[in-house]
Amino acid sequence: DPGCYFNEEQEALVGFIESKSLTPVALINTHCHLDHVFGNKFISEKYNLLLHLHPLEEQMLNLAPASGLMYNLPFDNYSGELKFINEGEKIYLGKEVFEIIHAPGHSPGSLCFYNAASKMLIGGDVLFRQSIGRTDLPMGSHQQLITSIKSKLFNLPDAVTVFSGHGEKTTIGFEKEHNPFLN
Repeated sequence: DPGCYFNEEQEALVGFIESKSLTPVALINTHCHLDHVFGNKFISEKYNLLLHLHPLEEQMLNLAPASGLMYNLPFDNYSGELKFINEGEKIYLGKEVFEIIHAPGHSPGSLCFYNAASKMLIGGDVLFRQSIGRTDLPMGSHQQLITSIKSKLFNLPDAVTVFSGHGEKTTIGFEKEHNPFLN
């Protein structure tokens, strides 16, 4: 989710990638709300990458420029080829394997990426520390989000660290006990 809107943000991301001697191999969106897709075109062109997303997010991606204008945030949207990814598939990054979990509610095609070996979840905007993703945006569903979290994420081990799209990290166990939206 390259949410880079300003040139300074793009430069900071590229600087981080270069400082760590990283080689980007995939451009993946957990979902296609504005703050997660602003930098898709930039990253795609910079590293010659196709955009990977859930099929249900294509519509959200296509709506992003109009949404940007509503907030006075015009941007050039990614317009290249799309690679659709679905629950049950895996993403391989070197020796690391991430299972794809479809967790709709915040957005229809919201995805989370679970690495069992590292006990970590890249959660997008599904689950936050003591909060959940917004459901008042187009195509959001509060009940669907609660169901996704309880039936999919809460089946993961309590020790799994959740890295959300915003805010500090948390764990599945902590959220089971302390998240006021889920108790």
